[in-house]
Amino acid sequence: MISQTELAEQFNRSRSHLRGVAFRMLGSAHEAEDAVQEVWLRASRVDASAVGNVTGWLTTIVGRVCLDMLRSRRRRREELTELADLDRVVAHDDATGPEDEAALADAVGLALLVVLDTLGPAERIAFVLHDLFAVPFNEIAEIVERSPAAAKKLASRARHRVHGVAAAPAADLARQREVVEAFLAAARAGDLSALLAVLAPDIVRRADRVALRGGVETEVRGARRVAEETVTNAGRARFARPVLVNGALGIAVAPRGRLQLVLEVAIHGGRIAAIDVIGDPTRLRQLQLAVVDTPPRDGSNSPTGIHTARPASLDEPSLR
Repeated sequence: MISQTELAEQFNRSRSHLRGVAFRMLGSAHEAEDAVQEVWLRASRVDASAVGNVTGWLTTIVGRVCLDMLRSRRRRREELTELADLDRVVAHDDATGPEDEAALADAVGLALLVVLDTLGPAERIAFVLHDLFAVPFNEIAEIVERSPAAAKKLASRARHRVHGVAAAPAADLARQREVVEAFLAAARAGDLSALLAVLAPDIVRRADRVALRGGVETEVRGARRVAEETVTNAGRARFARPVLVNGALGIAVAPRGRLQLVLEVAIHGGRIAAIDVIGDPTRLRQLQLAVVDTPPRDGSNSPTGIHTARPASLDEPSLR
Protein backbone atom coordinates (compact mmCIF):
# COMPACT_ATOMS: atom_id res chain seq x y z
CA MET A 1 0.00 0.00 0.00
CA ILE A 2 1.14 3.56 -0.69
CA SER A 3 0.43 6.46 1.66
CA GLN A 4 -0.23 10.05 0.63
CA THR A 5 3.26 10.98 1.81
CA GLU A 6 4.84 8.21 -0.28
CA LEU A 7 2.74 9.25 -3.26
CA ALA A 8 4.01 12.82 -2.93
CA GLU A 9 7.61 11.59 -2.76
CA GLN A 10 7.21 9.41 -5.85
CA PHE A 11 5.46 12.23 -7.69
CA ASN A 12 8.40 14.54 -6.98
CA ARG A 13 10.82 11.88 -8.20
CA SER A 14 8.76 11.52 -11.38
CA ARG A 15 8.27 15.25 -11.97
CA SER A 16 11.10 15.60 -14.50
CA HIS A 17 9.82 12.59 -16.44
CA LEU A 18 6.25 13.90 -16.43
CA ARG A 19 7.38 17.34 -17.56
CA GLY A 20 9.33 15.76 -20.43
CA VAL A 21 6.30 13.74 -21.54
CA ALA A 22 4.01 16.77 -21.30
CA PHE A 23 6.43 19.01 -23.19
CA ARG A 24 6.55 16.61 -26.13
CA MET A 25 2.76 16.44 -26.16
CA LEU A 26 2.18 20.18 -25.80
CA GLY A 27 5.30 21.83 -27.18
CA SER A 28 5.18 24.48 -24.45
CA ALA A 29 7.21 24.47 -21.25
CA HIS A 30 4.65 26.66 -19.48
CA GLU A 31 1.74 24.42 -20.47
CA ALA A 32 3.77 21.33 -19.59
CA GLU A 33 4.32 22.65 -16.07
CA ASP A 34 0.59 23.42 -15.79
CA ALA A 35 -0.16 19.85 -16.91
CA VAL A 36 2.19 18.40 -14.27
CA GLN A 37 0.49 20.44 -11.57
CA GLU A 38 -2.89 19.17 -12.75
CA VAL A 39 -1.56 15.61 -12.60
CA TRP A 40 -0.77 16.06 -8.90
CA LEU A 41 -4.23 17.52 -8.22
CA ARG A 42 -5.91 14.55 -9.87
CA ALA A 43 -3.58 11.93 -8.38
CA SER A 44 -3.88 13.28 -4.84
CA ARG A 45 -7.68 13.05 -4.92
CA VAL A 46 -7.85 9.30 -5.49
CA ASP A 47 -6.83 6.21 -3.54
CA ALA A 48 -3.50 5.09 -5.02
CA SER A 49 -2.97 2.23 -2.58
CA ALA A 50 -3.46 -0.43 -5.25
CA VAL A 51 -1.14 1.22 -7.80
CA GLY A 52 1.90 -0.90 -8.58
CA ASN A 53 3.79 1.28 -11.08
CA VAL A 54 3.31 4.83 -9.83
CA THR A 55 5.33 6.44 -12.64
CA GLY A 56 3.30 4.57 -15.25
CA TRP A 57 0.06 5.55 -13.53
CA LEU A 58 1.11 9.21 -13.38
CA THR A 59 2.10 9.06 -17.05
CA THR A 60 -1.39 7.82 -17.90
CA ILE A 61 -2.84 10.77 -16.02
CA VAL A 62 -0.55 13.27 -17.76
CA GLY A 63 -1.65 11.78 -21.07
CA ARG A 64 -5.29 12.45 -20.24
CA VAL A 65 -4.52 15.98 -19.04
CA CYS A 66 -2.54 16.80 -22.19
CA LEU A 67 -5.24 15.36 -24.43
CA ASP A 68 -7.77 17.70 -22.81
CA MET A 69 -5.40 20.64 -23.25
CA LEU A 70 -4.70 19.82 -26.90
CA ARG A 71 -8.40 19.57 -27.66
CA SER A 72 -9.01 22.90 -25.93
CA ARG A 73 -6.15 24.50 -27.83
CA ARG A 74 -7.49 23.26 -31.15
CA ARG A 75 -10.87 24.81 -30.36
CA ARG A 76 -9.25 28.14 -29.50
CA ARG A 77 -6.79 27.90 -32.41
CA GLU A 78 -4.27 30.03 -30.53
CA GLU A 79 -1.47 30.45 -33.02
CA LEU A 80 1.27 33.03 -33.52
CA THR A 81 0.47 34.80 -36.78
CA GLU A 82 2.33 38.10 -36.55
CA LEU A 83 6.04 38.55 -37.26
CA ALA A 84 6.08 41.02 -34.38
CA ASP A 85 5.45 38.02 -32.08
CA LEU A 86 8.48 36.27 -33.56
CA ASP A 87 10.64 39.36 -33.14
CA ARG A 88 9.64 39.62 -29.47
CA VAL A 89 10.66 36.01 -28.95
CA VAL A 90 14.02 36.70 -30.61
CA ALA A 91 14.55 39.77 -28.44
CA HIS A 92 13.66 38.11 -25.14
CA ASP A 93 14.90 34.56 -25.65
CA ASP A 94 18.33 35.04 -24.11
CA ALA A 95 17.11 33.09 -21.33
CA THR A 96 17.82 31.68 -18.08
CA GLY A 97 19.03 28.12 -17.88
CA PRO A 98 18.40 24.47 -18.72
CA GLU A 99 14.65 24.77 -18.17
CA ASP A 100 14.34 27.56 -20.72
CA GLU A 101 11.81 26.70 -23.38
CA ALA A 102 14.22 27.21 -26.27
CA ALA A 103 16.68 24.79 -24.69
CA LEU A 104 13.92 22.24 -24.20
CA ALA A 105 12.82 22.61 -27.81
CA ASP A 106 16.38 22.01 -28.99
CA ALA A 107 16.76 18.99 -26.72
CA VAL A 108 13.57 17.39 -28.04
CA GLY A 109 14.14 18.49 -31.62
CA LEU A 110 12.60 21.67 -32.96
CA ALA A 111 11.66 20.02 -36.25
CA LEU A 112 9.89 17.21 -34.41
CA LEU A 113 7.87 19.68 -32.34
CA VAL A 114 6.80 21.49 -35.51
CA VAL A 115 5.59 18.28 -37.12
CA LEU A 116 3.90 17.03 -33.94
CA ASP A 117 1.92 20.28 -33.92
CA THR A 118 0.34 19.26 -37.25
CA LEU A 119 -1.14 16.08 -35.74
CA GLY A 120 -4.58 15.73 -34.24
CA PRO A 121 -4.70 15.53 -30.42
CA ALA A 122 -5.31 11.76 -30.23
CA GLU A 123 -2.64 11.05 -32.88
CA ARG A 124 -0.11 13.14 -31.02
CA ILE A 125 -0.82 11.45 -27.70
CA ALA A 126 -0.61 7.96 -29.22
CA PHE A 127 2.63 8.70 -31.08
CA VAL A 128 4.42 10.41 -28.20
CA LEU A 129 3.47 7.82 -25.61
CA HIS A 130 4.19 4.77 -27.76
CA ASP A 131 7.08 5.80 -30.03
CA LEU A 132 8.91 8.09 -27.61
CA PHE A 133 8.09 6.48 -24.25
CA ALA A 134 7.21 2.86 -25.12
CA VAL A 135 3.81 2.94 -23.41
CA PRO A 136 1.76 -0.11 -24.48
CA PHE A 137 -1.27 0.41 -26.69
CA ASN A 138 -3.71 -1.01 -24.15
CA GLU A 139 -2.79 1.83 -21.78
CA ILE A 140 -2.89 4.42 -24.56
CA ALA A 141 -6.32 3.12 -25.57
CA GLU A 142 -7.72 4.05 -22.15
CA ILE A 143 -6.38 7.60 -22.49
CA VAL A 144 -7.72 8.28 -25.99
CA GLU A 145 -10.91 6.28 -25.33
CA ARG A 146 -10.39 3.93 -28.27
CA SER A 147 -9.69 0.24 -28.63
CA PRO A 148 -6.04 -0.90 -28.53
CA ALA A 149 -6.25 -1.61 -32.26
CA ALA A 150 -7.55 1.90 -32.93
CA ALA A 151 -4.81 3.39 -30.73
CA LYS A 152 -2.23 1.46 -32.73
CA LYS A 153 -3.67 2.88 -35.97
CA LEU A 154 -3.50 6.40 -34.52
CA ALA A 155 0.20 5.97 -33.74
CA SER A 156 0.88 4.40 -37.14
CA ARG A 157 -0.85 7.24 -38.97
CA ALA A 158 1.05 9.79 -36.91
CA ARG A 159 4.35 8.00 -37.52
CA HIS A 160 3.77 8.11 -41.27
CA ARG A 161 3.10 11.86 -41.10
CA VAL A 162 6.08 12.55 -38.83
CA HIS A 163 8.55 10.80 -41.12
CA GLY A 164 6.84 11.56 -44.42
CA VAL A 165 8.13 10.42 -47.79
CA ALA A 166 11.01 12.28 -49.40
CA ALA A 167 10.67 13.01 -53.10
CA ALA A 168 14.43 12.73 -53.65
CA PRO A 169 16.69 9.69 -53.16
CA ALA A 170 18.50 9.54 -49.83
CA ALA A 171 21.88 10.50 -51.33
CA ASP A 172 20.42 13.58 -53.05
CA LEU A 173 18.54 14.53 -49.89
CA ALA A 174 21.75 14.30 -47.87
CA ARG A 175 23.56 16.60 -50.32
CA GLN A 176 20.66 19.07 -50.26
CA ARG A 177 20.65 19.00 -46.49
CA GLU A 178 24.34 19.92 -46.40
CA VAL A 179 23.53 23.00 -48.47
CA VAL A 180 20.63 23.97 -46.22
CA GLU A 181 22.69 23.40 -43.05
CA ALA A 182 25.47 25.58 -44.49
CA PHE A 183 22.93 28.31 -45.28
CA LEU A 184 21.48 28.18 -41.76
CA ALA A 185 24.92 28.19 -40.12
CA ALA A 186 25.92 31.25 -42.14
CA ALA A 187 22.59 32.93 -41.38
CA ARG A 188 22.94 32.36 -37.62
CA ALA A 189 26.48 33.74 -37.70
CA GLY A 190 25.49 36.70 -39.87
CA ASP A 191 28.35 35.67 -42.18
CA LEU A 192 27.81 37.49 -45.49
CA SER A 193 30.71 35.78 -47.28
CA ALA A 194 29.50 32.30 -46.29
CA LEU A 195 26.00 33.15 -47.45
CA LEU A 196 27.26 34.34 -50.82
CA ALA A 197 29.11 31.02 -51.17
CA VAL A 198 25.92 28.99 -50.74
CA LEU A 199 23.51 31.19 -52.74
CA ALA A 200 23.28 31.05 -56.52
CA PRO A 201 24.23 34.41 -58.11
CA ASP A 202 20.78 34.79 -59.68
CA ILE A 203 18.77 33.54 -56.67
CA VAL A 204 15.18 34.77 -56.32
CA ARG A 205 13.57 35.21 -52.89
CA ARG A 206 9.78 35.49 -52.91
CA ALA A 207 7.51 35.90 -49.88
CA ASP A 208 3.85 36.37 -49.11
CA ARG A 209 2.71 39.53 -47.36
CA VAL A 210 2.26 37.86 -43.98
CA ALA A 211 5.89 36.73 -44.02
CA LEU A 212 7.22 40.24 -44.52
CA ARG A 213 7.87 43.24 -42.33
CA GLY A 214 6.35 46.48 -43.51
CA GLY A 215 8.00 47.90 -46.62
CA VAL A 216 9.97 44.76 -47.53
CA GLU A 217 9.68 43.71 -51.16
CA THR A 218 7.78 40.54 -51.95
CA GLU A 219 10.50 39.60 -54.46
CA VAL A 220 14.26 40.09 -54.13
CA ARG A 221 16.78 39.02 -56.79
CA GLY A 222 20.50 38.46 -56.60
CA ALA A 223 22.77 36.71 -54.10
CA ARG A 224 24.07 39.86 -52.41
CA ARG A 225 20.63 41.35 -51.77
CA VAL A 226 19.27 38.05 -50.44
CA ALA A 227 22.38 37.55 -48.29
CA GLU A 228 22.12 41.06 -46.84
CA GLU A 229 18.44 40.52 -46.04
CA THR A 230 19.30 37.20 -44.39
CA VAL A 231 21.94 38.87 -42.21
CA THR A 232 19.37 41.48 -41.16
CA ASN A 233 17.09 38.64 -39.99
CA ALA A 234 19.89 36.55 -38.46
CA GLY A 235 18.10 36.30 -35.09
CA ARG A 236 15.29 34.31 -36.64
CA ALA A 237 17.73 31.70 -37.94
CA ARG A 238 18.13 30.48 -34.35
CA PHE A 239 14.65 29.01 -34.66
CA ALA A 240 15.13 27.54 -38.16
CA ARG A 241 15.62 23.85 -38.89
CA PRO A 242 15.53 21.68 -42.03
CA VAL A 243 12.24 19.85 -42.61
CA LEU A 244 10.55 18.05 -45.45
CA VAL A 245 8.00 20.34 -47.10
CA ASN A 246 5.64 18.38 -49.35
CA GLY A 247 8.40 15.78 -49.68
CA ALA A 248 11.16 18.25 -50.60
CA LEU A 249 13.82 19.69 -48.33
CA GLY A 250 12.89 23.05 -46.85
CA ILE A 251 13.19 25.08 -43.67
CA ALA A 252 10.79 25.69 -40.79
CA VAL A 253 11.14 28.74 -38.55
CA ALA A 254 9.50 27.88 -35.25
CA PRO A 255 10.22 29.84 -32.07
CA ARG A 256 9.67 27.45 -29.15
CA GLY A 257 8.33 24.83 -31.54
CA ARG A 258 5.45 26.98 -32.83
CA LEU A 259 5.53 27.23 -36.60
CA GLN A 260 5.91 30.80 -37.86
CA LEU A 261 7.42 30.56 -41.33
CA VAL A 262 8.27 27.90 -43.89
CA LEU A 263 10.94 28.39 -46.53
CA GLU A 264 10.62 26.30 -49.66
CA VAL A 265 14.04 26.12 -51.29
CA ALA A 266 15.23 25.06 -54.72
CA ILE A 267 18.81 23.79 -54.93
CA HIS A 268 20.73 23.56 -58.19
CA GLY A 269 24.41 22.83 -58.62
CA GLY A 270 25.02 22.73 -54.89
CA ARG A 271 23.60 26.23 -54.29
CA ILE A 272 20.24 27.63 -53.30
CA ALA A 273 18.62 29.02 -56.45
CA ALA A 274 15.23 30.09 -55.06
CA ILE A 275 13.53 30.66 -51.73
CA ASP A 276 9.77 30.98 -51.25
CA VAL A 277 8.90 32.28 -47.77
CA ILE A 278 5.44 31.30 -46.52
CA GLY A 279 3.88 32.96 -43.50
CA ASP A 280 0.19 32.98 -44.30
CA PRO A 281 -1.54 30.66 -41.77
CA THR A 282 -3.88 29.22 -44.41
CA ARG A 283 -0.97 28.33 -46.68
CA LEU A 284 1.03 26.93 -43.76
CA ARG A 285 -1.81 24.59 -42.81
CA GLN A 286 -1.91 23.23 -46.35
CA LEU A 287 1.74 22.13 -46.28
CA GLN A 288 2.73 18.57 -45.46
CA LEU A 289 5.65 18.80 -43.06
CA ALA A 290 7.85 15.93 -41.89
CA VAL A 291 11.16 15.51 -40.09
CA VAL A 292 14.32 14.89 -42.07
CA ASP A 293 15.46 11.40 -41.11
CA THR A 294 18.56 11.43 -43.30
CA PRO A 295 21.54 12.68 -41.26
CA PRO A 296 24.16 14.97 -42.84
CA ARG A 297 26.73 13.04 -44.88
CA ASP A 298 29.48 14.26 -42.56
CA GLY A 299 27.82 12.30 -39.74
CA SER A 300 27.43 15.35 -37.53
CA ASN A 301 24.99 15.20 -34.66
CA SER A 302 22.32 17.60 -35.82
CA PRO A 303 19.14 18.08 -33.75
CA THR A 304 17.17 17.76 -36.97
CA GLY A 305 18.28 14.17 -37.59
CA ILE A 306 15.45 12.78 -35.52
CA HIS A 307 14.83 9.09 -35.09
CA THR A 308 11.80 8.41 -32.96
CA ALA A 309 11.50 4.63 -32.81
CA ARG A 310 13.02 4.54 -29.33
CA PRO A 311 12.21 6.05 -25.94
CA ALA A 312 13.32 9.68 -25.84
CA SER A 313 14.61 11.50 -22.81
CA LEU A 314 15.78 14.78 -21.39
CA ASP A 315 16.52 13.71 -17.84
CA GLU A 316 13.50 11.52 -17.32
CA PRO A 317 13.60 7.69 -17.39
CA SER A 318 11.70 5.59 -19.84
CA LEU A 319 8.70 3.74 -18.45
CA ARG A 320 9.90 0.41 -19.64
